[in-house]
Amino acid sequence: MLKKKSLVLWGVLLFLAWNGLLLLFLWNHPSSSPAESDWLTAEVIRLAQDAEAELEKQKALLHQIHRYSAARGRPHHPPSLPSPPQHLNPSLPFTSDPSTLILPVLVMACDRSTVRRCLDKLLRYRPSAQRFPVIVSQDCGHAETAQVIASYGDAVVHIHQPDLSEIQVPAEHRKFQGYYKIARHYRWALSQVFHTFHHRAVIVVEDDLEVAPDFFEYFQAAFPLLLTDPSLWCISAWNDNGKEQMVDVNQAELLYRTDFFPGLGWLLLAELWEELEPKWPPAFWDDWMRQPEQRRDRSCIRPEVSRTMTFGRKGVSHGQFFDQYLKFIKLNDHFVPFTQLDLSYLKKEEYERSFLAKVYSAPEVRVEELQGNRRRELSPVRLQYSGRDSFKAFAKALGLMDDLKSGVPRGGYRGIVSFVYRGRRVYLAPPSDWAGYDPSWS
Repeated sequence: MLKKKSLVLWGVLLFLAWNGLLLLFLWNHPSSSPAESDWLTAEVIRLAQDAEAELEKQKALLHQIHRYSAARGRPHHPPSLPSPPQHLNPSLPFTSDPSTLILPVLVMACDRSTVRRCLDKLLRYRPSAQRFPVIVSQDCGHAETAQVIASYGDAVVHIHQPDLSEIQVPAEHRKFQGYYKIARHYRWALSQVFHTFHHRAVIVVEDDLEVAPDFFEYFQAAFPLLLTDPSLWCISAWNDNGKEQMVDVNQAELLYRTDFFPGLGWLLLAELWEELEPKWPPAFWDDWMRQPEQRRDRSCIRPEVSRTMTFGRKGVSHGQFFDQYLKFIKLNDHFVPFTQLDLSYLKKEEYERSFLAKVYSAPEVRVEELQGNRRRELSPVRLQYSGRDSFKAFAKALGLMDDLKSGVPRGGYRGIVSFVYRGRRVYLAPPSDWAGYDPSWS
């Protein structure tokens, strides 16, 4: 309707302007000869053609604006007039319905033409193109990858990182220049999402991730938690210890809080970007996110069974962890109706009350008993570690990822890592009087 009104208005204005010019021209140039009359006719035809050409240009411009706005599912806002950010105030009710807010997916791409695998699944599973527009931000200037992205036409918005220059890095970091370029790309792309497109939140994935059938359902359901719980700072689709034999596929609806930033398909709010952008690091952005100064005792939500999996062995990390862990991550393969479930158990106070009681009421066992399990008991148990060395020893013995970032174990909450070992639930946990993370454990 708005488009039609705009076109009518432009047509009326151009028609009036053209007729006004014509009358002015005739008033000042009365015909006095056949030759002059022919010339006047030619001028009138030229003016009409110019007016028609201008109208067609305006129609084309309005069509582009309409198409872009439809892809984003929101009215067009000129970059010179940015809409004000919606700040959260925990003391005030959130007035917008989370189910109507736009949740774009930002795909970080570079030189993998296999981005098609990522995009195909995103477009297949998204329930609404209006609510979940897909923005592909491409670094590297790789022509073949650009052609693959362009082949999706209006189904995705394709933006290009303009700065492809080499980055001056410390001599000892020359082999890590790829990490510097990735951090630069993330900063630019997230700034585009929040400052140019003015989105309220964004789901970030990379070009080597495949998503589960309920990927969007999961984020739709968890989004309100992020909006209302200030102790959360992200929702992640990834379980670092999500190898098939270490998760309960029969409890695919189970979600956890974690103090470890998982990444690999994660949702953040505009407020968080306002906080992080001014101090964004030149490299190694994900480990920087895991530092206490950035995390600030906040947690993420993560699933029992991952809603993303990575198929990109080749990259700047040269396959680090891929062959040992990442290629074995179980991708959830059936749909969980998260939006119909009560997720209030994930709120901080309720979660700590129920989760900690469950962990510390489980009988404590020794690792040898767990590995033997001669009686084949499947009730939950607790394996207690006392320091960094015992944690790493137990993790290696049981097949967990044993690295710590700023003292935080992967998937851990208050130092507790929940996983399945030989069919039974195990909590690898510190003593109940846990005093907090020790960054020197890294």
